[in-house]
Formats: sequence, structure tokens, C-alpha cells
Amino acid sequence: MFTLHEFPKITLRAAIAGALSVSVPAAMLAVPMAPAVAQTSQLDQAVAALRGISTMTANFTQTDRKGQTLSGVLTLKRPGKIRFEYQKSAKMLVVSNGKSLYLVDYEVNQVQRWPIGNSPLGALLDPNRDVKKYGKLIPSGTDNVVTVEVRDSKHPEYGVITLIFVRNANAPGGLQLTNWVALDSQNGRTTVRLTNQRYGVAVPDSAFTFKDPRRSTGRR
Repeated sequence: MFTLHEFPKITLRAAIAGALSVSVPAAMLAVPMAPAVAQTSQLDQAVAALRGISTMTANFTQTDRKGQTLSGVLTLKRPGKIRFEYQKSAKMLVVSNGKSLYLVDYEVNQVQRWPIGNSPLGALLDPNRDVKKYGKLIPSGTDNVVTVEVRDSKHPEYGVITLIFVRNANAPGGLQLTNWVALDSQNGRTTVRLTNQRYGVAVPDSAFTFKDPRRSTGRR
């Protein structure tokens, strides 16, 4: 049994750091396959929706397989910048400055870093990541939902992220990213759900810096 202060570290390392291997939920696999032309069209729409996001803020909840949940605010700015501002009790931060993704642990004063492309979030952040090349449409059973699994078969250590969109005329590309799902090699499932999405808001680059706990002062 994990204590509360242990939960954020395990969840973040599993869901964000890139040590993932994701399987598709059985319910999705059971849905009859759509025609190839329809799949290509929906995949194109999902790619357009991702590329259409210049900036976004949203509230998020992150839940592990035991049902333990953390919440916070997500800020995204393409290309390559994202910030997960977790609730204060988590004492942790995940932030990308456009080149690297950082896991900042203020409880033990540690910072871990990964290249964006080595993270499952590369599907959202890496401007060089060809989502269509690595993406696979997973039938959802409804025209209102588009589900895309992104994996790099040559680098399974990068993990796999399953992105779920809902049709929304007010969102970029007509699709609103509502959540993503990841499972690690130990079948540890993490789900991130987004609400209150706002697009095209002014976001300064300073939002993607952080106070380095290894130093007495200064930001990185």
C-alpha cells in the first residue's frame, strides 16, 4: 500500500517520464473495424486538432489504477512547452521548456530530466513527432469520439499514449482533447482527464520555468 506522499512520485514516473508500455482496453478492441478511408479521415482530423492548438489551459485530474487522484492546472504552448501544476500536497511539478521534460520533486529536492521525444507526451509536444506516422485509430463505436493510440514501434521504451477526442465545433480542428490513458509494463494504468479547456490564451514563456530545489535561488 502506497502512502499519500508516495503516490504522486509513482504516478508521475509511470505516466510522464516515459517508462510506459500501453495496451488497448479490451472494450475498444471488440468494436468492429471502420472502413480504411474513414479511419484515415478521422486520423487526419485528430492530427489537425493537435496541430491547431497554439496555447491551451485546462483543469486536470490524474488517476492511477487504485483510484487515487491528484488534480491541478495544465498549461500548454506549442511547440514543446507544457506545465502540470499539481495540488500543493503533491509537492511536485512536471514542466517542459520546449527541449526537455522535467520532473521536479520539492519534497526531496530532486530534478529529473528527459528529452521530449522520449516521453509519451511527445505526441502532444514534440513538433517533429509525426503523429499520423505513429498513430493508429482505435474504433470508439460512436462518431462523436475519436481515439488515437500513438506508439513508436522502434522505441517501445518511449511508451504509448492513447488520446481521446470529442467532437466540439469550438475546439481547434473541431475535436477537443478530453483525456489520455497510459498503462505501464506492470499494468499500472494512469488516466488524465481535462476540463475547462481554453484555447488561444496568452501564455508567457516564463510559465515553463521552475524554481530549482537544488539551488537556494534562481530558476531554470
